[in-house]
Amino acid sequence: MSFIKNRKIFFIIASILGLASIAALLVFGLKPGIDFTGGSIMEVEYKDSRPETADINSRLADLKLGELSLQTVGEKGLMLKMKELDENIHQQILSRLSDNPNGEKIAFVEKRFESIGSVVGKELKDKTVTLAILSLLLVVGYIAVAFRKVARPCKSWQYGLVSLVTLFYDILLPLAVFAVLGKFYSVEISIPVIIALLTVIGYTINDKVVVFDRIRENLARGAGASFQEIVDISIKQTLTRSINTSFTVIVSLAALLVFGGDTLKYFSLALLLGVVVGTCSSIFLAGPMLVSWVGWRESRRAGKGRK
Repeated sequence: MSFIKNRKIFFIIASILGLASIAALLVFGLKPGIDFTGGSIMEVEYKDSRPETADINSRLADLKLGELSLQTVGEKGLMLKMKELDENIHQQILSRLSDNPNGEKIAFVEKRFESIGSVVGKELKDKTVTLAILSLLLVVGYIAVAFRKVARPCKSWQYGLVSLVTLFYDILLPLAVFAVLGKFYSVEISIPVIIALLTVIGYTINDKVVVFDRIRENLARGAGASFQEIVDISIKQTLTRSINTSFTVIVSLAALLVFGGDTLKYFSLALLLGVVVGTCSSIFLAGPMLVSWVGWRESRRAGKGRK
C-alpha cells in the first residue's frame, strides 16, 4: 500500500474526525476540575455497605455546598466534590455522612480532604495554558534546529510546522472525548489529565522525528526518484518500529486503565487516546502533509512560470 497515493483518503478521515472534535468542544466544552476552578474534594470509605448516593444527597442538601458531585469509588468508597469549605462545614458533612435513621453511627474512614482556593485554581489554569503553548513552541524549535541542514525540497521550519499541526491534532481528539465524557458522565479535566496530554506531546513527537529522520537519510542517499517516493519508502521502513513500540505502550496503558483504580483511570485514558491518535498521525498524516505541501508549492511555481 502506498501511504502517499492514498493520502487524500487519510486527509478526509482526519478532517471529519477533527471537525467532529472541534464541534464537540464547542458544543459541550470541557468540564474543569477543582484544580482549576477551586473547591474542596473529600474521599471516604465505608467499613460496611455504602449508602445510596440519593440518600447522601438528601442529607447534605441544606448545607449549600454548591454544585455537589458524588462519585462512587470501588465497592465502598465515595468521593465528594463541592465548593470550597471551611472547617465547620467540613465537620458537619462528616457528621451527616455517619448518620443512620436507626440512631447508630455508620462507620467510615476519611481518606482525603483537600481544598483549593479560586485564586489558586485560576493561577493553575493560566500556568497550564502557558506551559502547553511553550511545550509546543519548543518542539517546533527543536525540529527546526535538528533538521537545519535539510534544504530540499522542504526547509527545516516546514518539518517543524507539520509537527505542530499533527501534535495539535493528537491533543484535539482526546480533548473531544473528554468533552463528551464531561457532558454525559461529569468527567472533569484535572491536573493528571493535563500531565498525560503533555506526556503525549513528548511521546508522539518522537514518532514523527523517527519518520522525518528517515526521510532525511533517504534524501541524502537518493533512495527514490522523487520526494513522494522517498517519503513513502521512509514511512514503510519505520512502520514496523512505530507499530511495535506503540502496541507495547498501549497494552500497558490498557492494563493500567482496567486495573489501576479510579485515581489513575482518566490519566491512563488520556495517555491511551493520545498514543493511539499520535501513532496514526505519525504514519498517515505527517509525511503525506509534507508531500502535499511540496506538491502545492511546485504547482504554484509552475503556474507562475506559465504566466
